[in-house]
Order: sequence, then C-alpha cells, then structure tokens
Amino acid sequence: MDEPTYDALCLLSFGGPEGPDDVMPFLRNVTAGRNVPDARLAVVAEQYERFGGRSPINDQNLALIDALRAEFAAHDIDLPIYFGNRNWEPYLADTVAQMADDGVANALVLATSAFSSYSGCRQYREDLDRAAAEVGERAPGLHKLRLYYNHPGFVDAVVDRIAEVHRPGARLVFTAHSIPVSMAQWCDYESQLDEMARLVAGRVGADWDLAFQSRSGPPHVPWLEPDINDHLATLAEQCVTEVTLMPLGFVSDHMEVQFDLDFQAAETATSVGIDMRRAPTVGTHPAFVTGLRQLVEERTAGGPVLWVGEAGPWPDPCPAGHCLAPATSTPTGGRPTP
Repeated sequence: MDEPTYDALCLLSFGGPEGPDDVMPFLRNVTAGRNVPDARLAVVAEQYERFGGRSPINDQNLALIDALRAEFAAHDIDLPIYFGNRNWEPYLADTVAQMADDGVANALVLATSAFSSYSGCRQYREDLDRAAAEVGERAPGLHKLRLYYNHPGFVDAVVDRIAEVHRPGARLVFTAHSIPVSMAQWCDYESQLDEMARLVAGRVGADWDLAFQSRSGPPHVPWLEPDINDHLATLAEQCVTEVTLMPLGFVSDHMEVQFDLDFQAAETATSVGIDMRRAPTVGTHPAFVTGLRQLVEERTAGGPVLWVGEAGPWPDPCPAGHCLAPATSTPTGGRPTP
C-alpha cells in the first residue's frame, strides 16, 4: 500500500493532573473499569502532594514538542505538532477533533513509550481507534510510528545521560515499569529491555542489572521482578557500595521516576549503605530528538530505517496479534513478523 501524505504529527502520552483538584479525577480515569476504591486512590494521590498536585509529565511533554518543532524547522519539515493524552487534558479525542477542524487528512502519531507492551503500544492504538470513532467520518487517518527502543537516537541519548552521573566501578542498574507476567507473555518487553541494557552497559563499560519499579494491582498477581528496592538490598548484601540508576524504560522524568526512584529507591539505598546516583531520562536530549525526527522522515521522506542491536527495527505498522491485554488466549511467544 502506498504511503499517504502526512500533514501533522500528534504527540500521544499518558497525561497527568495540572493541579490538586485534578488528582482524584485523573486517578479515576487511569483506573476506570478496575473497581479501585477511592480510599486506595487517595493513597496514590499523596504522592502528587509532593509535587503540588501537578504532574511533571505535562511540562516535559511540552518541552519535547518545542524541541521537535525546532528540529523540524532546522530540517525543513513542515508538520504542525499536536498533543493529546489518554487520561487527562488535552484528551486525545479533543485533539483529533481539532486536527479535523484544521483540515488535517493524515497524521503521524508519536507515543511516549519506547518499548512494547499492552499499555505502552497496543493500548495507544486502541486509544487512537476510539478517538477516531468519537470524532466520526471527518477524523483524519491516524498512523502510529514504530517503537523506537533500539533506534540509535534513543540509545545514544541513554548512554550520554548515564555518563552525566556515572563513576567508574559503580554498578549500573536499569529500571523499567513492572507489568503483569501475563501481559509480558504477549510482548517482547523483557527481551527488548535486556538487549538494550546489555548494549548500553557494554558502551559504558559497567556491570549491570535490570530491575523493575512502580508495580500496582493485587499482591497475588505476579508482576515482573526484581523490584528495585529489593534489588538494592540484594546488591548491598553483595558488598556493592555505588550504584548508577538509569530509568531505561521511560523517556521523561515524570512522577513514577521522581517519586519511585528519587524518593523511595533513594531512601532504600541510603538505608542499606549504597551511594546511588540517578541518571536523567532521555527527555529532550539532542540525540533523542534527532532520532524522533528520523522516525518521522522514515514515513514522510523515505528516510533510512535505523536501528542497533540484533532484533532489527520493529515492524511499522505494528503487527496484529501482539502486545495483547492479559485476558486473552495462550500466547505463542517470539517476535512477530509484519
């Protein structure tokens, strides 16, 4: 099928509250359909109080949009950039409606998730389908860009961020958001993280581990482990005294990075005698922004398809039958073919 002509880019993200009055409604949006009581949400809401009730993700996404606009201008890419969220304003459906009002016929969509999983890949595609259905026949075509976990722009930015804080001899610990084991069976999340951690650590020249953070849900449901706090305690038992923490699974220093790592994990590290330094996420690192521009040019200008590592570039568009929600039939495993 011929590639359509694209006339916009939409940055698609998770969303976050803009102020204290938004926190509980936002958390209800995030947990919709899961029967999570408000009493439990109120506990989570306390984390936002440390940030004045406002999520850091909002300004970080706006900064990324500004960086992309500058990058596009420097390379004569004439694409307006829109911004839509899954769980808070600007809601994706409102953004799609605005694009329709502006005469956009086909838009590329860049999700702020580099790795494959239901919540980080397929669910965003479902969000796009719902938003288009809500807007109706006048909705533009919405075309999600491929996963970029192994794009050289992302990887180079991760290496540079680690170099900002790393000390020779420190143990390098990568973190990513934990997901249910039943969800991990349907995607390449673990293998992608393992491959990129190994590749990055090789460039840094450090011994490394992969740990997980930010798990939620009932305690009896198995999620990916080890938890970062448990892992720090284990490293202390192994006489490790210096750790560089790199939140590999995230592209910005949002709430789960700042609270779960800069507060909880830092407290754990201190309690077990580890000197821990946390590297920044890629954010608006120039190499990352360049990589995102190159992803766009793959679709708009026939630019080269770039990747590092052994797995090759993720299929674009994302294949059917992958990154499914946990409540499905038995997974087949392995990497899908386009």
